[in-house]
Amino acid sequence: MELLNCTLGQMLEKWAAEMPDHEFLVYSDRDLRFTYKEFDARVNNVAKGLLRLGVTPGAKIGVWAKNVPDWLTFLFAAAKIGAVLVTVNTNYKKAEVEYILKNADIHTMCLVNGYRDSDYVQIMYDLVPELKTTQRGSLHSDLLPELRNVVYIGQEKQRGMYNTAELILMGSHLDDSALNEARSKTDCHQEVNMQYTSGTTGFPKGVMLTHHNILNDGLATGDFMGFTPEDKLLTCVPLFHCFGCVLALCAVITHGSTMVMVEDFDPLKVLASIHKERCTILYGVPTMFIAELNHPMFDLFDLTSLRTGIMAGAVCPIDTMNQVMEKMHCKVISVYGLTESSPGMTATRVTDSTEVRATTVGREYPLIEVRVIDPETGEECPVGVQGEMCCRGWNVMKGYYKNPEATAEVIDADGFLHSGDLGMKDEEGNYRITGRIKEMIIRGGENIYPREIENFLYNMPQIKGVEVVGLPSKKYGEQVGAFITLKEGQSLTEEEVRLFCRGKIAHYKIPKFIFFIDAFPMTASGKIQKYRLRDLGVELLAAEGVAIE
Repeated sequence: MELLNCTLGQMLEKWAAEMPDHEFLVYSDRDLRFTYKEFDARVNNVAKGLLRLGVTPGAKIGVWAKNVPDWLTFLFAAAKIGAVLVTVNTNYKKAEVEYILKNADIHTMCLVNGYRDSDYVQIMYDLVPELKTTQRGSLHSDLLPELRNVVYIGQEKQRGMYNTAELILMGSHLDDSALNEARSKTDCHQEVNMQYTSGTTGFPKGVMLTHHNILNDGLATGDFMGFTPEDKLLTCVPLFHCFGCVLALCAVITHGSTMVMVEDFDPLKVLASIHKERCTILYGVPTMFIAELNHPMFDLFDLTSLRTGIMAGAVCPIDTMNQVMEKMHCKVISVYGLTESSPGMTATRVTDSTEVRATTVGREYPLIEVRVIDPETGEECPVGVQGEMCCRGWNVMKGYYKNPEATAEVIDADGFLHSGDLGMKDEEGNYRITGRIKEMIIRGGENIYPREIENFLYNMPQIKGVEVVGLPSKKYGEQVGAFITLKEGQSLTEEEVRLFCRGKIAHYKIPKFIFFIDAFPMTASGKIQKYRLRDLGVELLAAEGVAIE
């Protein structure tokens, strides 16, 4: 693979010039279609609108939205003017969004009206009451001193906020020279995207990814599946994760392909969109593929156009992979990595056997060094010996935002990124993930940081101690389990704990299983043994006849 040395904006402009009428973005359920030329023109007007709002190179633009059409518009607009798009998880509640706004120094926040039981507009008014009383363009928030603008992604007018129609109109009245000047100063090694990830200690950290990081990760990923301009990728994974933003979008944009989007995962919309648009590639976590396969209307749709895709975010069950191949005509691959590796580090190929694609995470990405390193000695492990998965190369993040100490903890002096995951290399050169050094839980593709939940639950006055672990789940990969010790004379029920969590932390972080125990298992040195808690949870549920779904 020859590495790309261009920006996201330049890649979009390449296809707008070479294939102006080729479809780039399609929402089949509402018949909304953008050619590369049309989309590029919209991006330019939004980019100029952002310049009018005072967005400067390096400024942070937050996007808090489902996979709406203008999610991508804001990403490319930010890319063209040297700004950085900060992705915000749609499941976040008030406290989590406040943390991101502060930590990321967000200058302009873009949001939709809400998602599920969260009213994003009201949350912003709660955080920034000045919005309702301050003239637009003059915002100064006591809580969020860096915030200058809030943009509502939609046509409705919200007090104190711009909307996208106004932003585009403002941009259309600005001379192109300002945009051209900003574009000329943008370099592919500058950060373009910042995603927050749960690490091993402390609160989530902002992973700074460059144009070079994500475009080349997308290029390699698309190459593994043989992407061409004739391919249509059905994307139903969220854009706020690397799965959607890099493995999907950047695979499409580097190959001049078409992205068929589903705003929020719905198996029926996915099946209907594949049928109508004759999609050739499909992405998803295992639970998504299972929901599609088991949908009562599955047999009504023609899926013979499919040929490949990615099943990632959790362990890929071999039975599910076989069904996807047989019933959906789709030879899926798996990709392993982490946000800090942009995210792909290793991947299987379409030419690999079903067993290799289901039981391994394949081989390294081109021009990337992958090593299995002994966590104790720092030496490279021989074939068949477990160690920490590490990589070095063009895919390694620029670093954690405003956190050089944490960056130094995961990128060593030789430039190797330490994943915290345990794995081994087999005789055929494929890697297998065997466990995790860090305690992060992965539930259906969502990264969950136990310490964050533990710190939150300590706000309950009855709780003396709490430890959160991941319990194995066939459906989600892992489910959240909380082990709680109570203060003397206090009582608490499982439902009371869940009620305390509801509406305050994201739904996927709320413990599915709650155990009240007298004491935690400890090592001789006084450290809590989380692996024993995991084993205990499995034993207790089995004894009660409870299945971990």
